[in-house]
Amino acid sequence: MELNRANWDERALIHAQDRTGFYRIAEFKAGADTLTPIEAAELGDVAGLRILHLQCHLGLDTLSLARRGAQVTGLDFSGNAIAFARELSSTIGLAATFVLADVSDVRAAVPGEFDLVYATWGVLCWIPDVRLWLRNAASMLATGGRLYLADDHPSAAQAEWAELADGSSALFVAETWRTPADAPLMDEAPHTYTGDTTSSNTPRRANGYIRFLRSSMAFSKLG
Repeated sequence: MELNRANWDERALIHAQDRTGFYRIAEFKAGADTLTPIEAAELGDVAGLRILHLQCHLGLDTLSLARRGAQVTGLDFSGNAIAFARELSSTIGLAATFVLADVSDVRAAVPGEFDLVYATWGVLCWIPDVRLWLRNAASMLATGGRLYLADDHPSAAQAEWAELADGSSALFVAETWRTPADAPLMDEAPHTYTGDTTSSNTPRRANGYIRFLRSSMAFSKLG
């Protein structure tokens, strides 16, 4: 966990610069919304809802939900990410609460109940125990509340491109579909996913994408 935290603290500083425009921070400050068409269509009207955004990173989606009229709280374990989110909230004048805590401690860290718990894109691959994550998310919901979870399909993380002898390339299945929680994959890619070539000095520790497949089954059993 500390390896991941150090990595995300470093990433947050790089992402806050937004040199490649991946996070569209300048556009967001000018009034743009960062929700993708998928989330926007599926969530519908969120005005007046109490929303908890888990693993909120820089808080852009959190504040986009606030801009749509929700009462929002964002939680992340990166101090640098939360510091940026709080500063951004103040700069653009959107009310939001940002909590620095690990998602496994959410019930102790965040008071109250919520109409919606929200988490999207690159969420479950970092979680060693998805059933526990889901129980924690459920514990934050008011009666009749719902979890909105949108994440990558696990098979997308299994494949890698490889160059063949004839100079062409092909897609191969490079990783197992079930990564044990006690033997996570190690990614030592030097740069972040935004395309920024600023070097990252901390390798990323990722747990298996099978957690996404299990999550649907686990949540259905929670009622």
